Amino acid sequence: MRVGPRVTGRIERGLLVLVGFTHDDGEAQLVWMADKILGIRIFSDAEDKMNLSLADVGGALLVVSQFTLYGDAVKGRRPSFIDAARPEIAVPLYERFVAVLRERTHVETGEFGAMMEVELVNDGPVTLWLER
Repeated sequence: MRVGPRVTGRIERGLLVLVGFTHDDGEAQLVWMADKILGIRIFSDAEDKMNLSLADVGGALLVVSQFTLYGDAVKGRRPSFIDAARPEIAVPLYERFVAVLRERTHVETGEFGAMMEVELVNDGPVTLWLER
């Protein structure tokens, strides 16, 4: 992941986590999401079954702040982002989320609010939307 010419985060095997926050999110959602991400069994085992977690494969996380996940494009031609938490709410939530994850695994990040270039090599067709 790059911000301008500078590499801000890089992982090998693991998960790219695009994370957005809404006004109602708090500690309970952060902890649930961290537990879910770290424990979900989506990596293949020796029999090619999705049966292994991030810890099982020794993976890491690349966490990217992405407020546009809460974009609403139902009406009109321009998305509305009114459901996305404002920076004064979202920044502390993002920092806390990363801290909770770092207590349990290796985490790399971008920069909140920066224009980031993210490169992904997708190992299989697994993309999940997690929300609580």
